[in-house]
Amino acid sequence: MSIKLIAIDIDGTLINDQLEITKKTKETLQKATAQGIKVVLCTGRPMTGVHKYLDQLGINNLADQYVISFNGALAQTTSGQVISQFTLPFEKLVDLSAIALKADVHLLAETADAMYVLNQDISSYAVYESSLVSLPITYKSIDQLNTIKNDLVISKLMITDEPAAIDDFSAKLTAPIKRAFNIVRSEPYYLEFVNPSASKGAALASLGQELGVARTEMMAIGNAQNDESMITYAGIGVAMSNSIPSTIQLADELVADNNHDGVAEAVEKFALA
Repeated sequence: MSIKLIAIDIDGTLINDQLEITKKTKETLQKATAQGIKVVLCTGRPMTGVHKYLDQLGINNLADQYVISFNGALAQTTSGQVISQFTLPFEKLVDLSAIALKADVHLLAETADAMYVLNQDISSYAVYESSLVSLPITYKSIDQLNTIKNDLVISKLMITDEPAAIDDFSAKLTAPIKRAFNIVRSEPYYLEFVNPSASKGAALASLGQELGVARTEMMAIGNAQNDESMITYAGIGVAMSNSIPSTIQLADELVADNNHDGVAEAVEKFALA
């Protein structure tokens, strides 16, 4: 069956280590779009960190093109019409902040237009995330956030810390916390918490239902744990050579890494006519 939709992770997949879409990858994806294939960027980033890549691919601000952000918590047209959205209640932030404080790790909350860090000693990884996704960063305590909680639309929470600290924190998470969130590790220094109904795979399923595209008509390409739900959902799941071992094990196909046009290789091999 022919591929009608290609879901592509951004960091470590679509873009190289210089955070750029290579000429070959861009041209290959534009060929796919010209053939009527939906190219769907599927990322943990907020939309502020996605627009420039949609622009480069020529699929931004369109009612018939689609994007998935916040690790599947939000699926929408690139013109902004929401297809599915899963947010987190303020109480979930309160619960996780108490655990993070006890463990002495850095926690932040992301909305569509702001990043709130809960530690006065702001993590360098949080600063990097803010710069990467063009989201303004500000410190607020739980008490301060409580005064604006009715205006907060929290899409995800993140622990941003040293990899060893996140390893230790992850190992100690209790069963109730694991049930309260979908927890994924997008980078060694990022542990992300979204609504338990949200994942890249679930967002692809919703989008497929909206478009009348079967999972067997989808290809998903990624490199990290937060990509695994879409890689296993799609008819063809593709791992980049720079993927973590578990992602490679789950994938149907393996292509070159993000510095050597792995996305272009996958699209040429499995999608283009």
